[in-house]
Amino acid sequence: MSDKLSLTAELRSDVGKGASRRLRRSGDKIPAIIYGAEETPQTLTLAVNELTKVMQQEAFYSQILDVIVEGKSNQAVVRDLQRNPANGRVLHIDFQRISANKAMHVSVPLHFINEDLCVGVKMGGGVISHNLTEVEISCLPADLPEFIEVDMENVELGFGVHLSGLILPPGVTVVALTYGEDHDIPVVSVTTPRGGSLEDEELEETVGEGEGEEGEGESSDASGESGGEDGDSDADA
Repeated sequence: MSDKLSLTAELRSDVGKGASRRLRRSGDKIPAIIYGAEETPQTLTLAVNELTKVMQQEAFYSQILDVIVEGKSNQAVVRDLQRNPANGRVLHIDFQRISANKAMHVSVPLHFINEDLCVGVKMGGGVISHNLTEVEISCLPADLPEFIEVDMENVELGFGVHLSGLILPPGVTVVALTYGEDHDIPVVSVTTPRGGSLEDEELEETVGEGEGEEGEGESSDASGESGGEDGDSDADA
């Protein structure tokens, strides 16, 4: 696991939509809140520059953060992050405190490895289709993985990896699988490219040529019937 990321926050007494709007308008601060672990929620202020730097790391979205408020360290995860849909600027962040002895639900990224060695691509001419890029897991904070690897080397054409096929660290479970086998959805698959493989295209061309030759004979034999239909159509017109 990478080094824990930390953020320094200030307590915010001026609350409400108007106060948050004024804070964001300043350009260097954004509002936030931290709650959970049976402690009193606290409204916070974060420095935009520090937050922007920390958010550049993938671990920010899935790992335990050290949120320091008035010198006190709070172990927390990002539970919600609101952005301006026009420019992507962060508007507000919710942090949830975690307890060392209580299981937590969090989404962690999937890292797909050995895609360049995948037999379904190299030998079968397939393409890799990613259905998920992250997965929601349940575990104690001490067991939280930074990411989960998905090895693609031995995945053949027409096959893939489902949630139940993920190799998980000890103490980690996939939340979706706790709801039953019908939630065992595919994570990634190796499929035939759109338009089919080269072999399929050659086969279709061969079949098409044969059908064309047969079709010419049928057209000659059925010309009278075809002409009769056209004649009826002209008469109706």
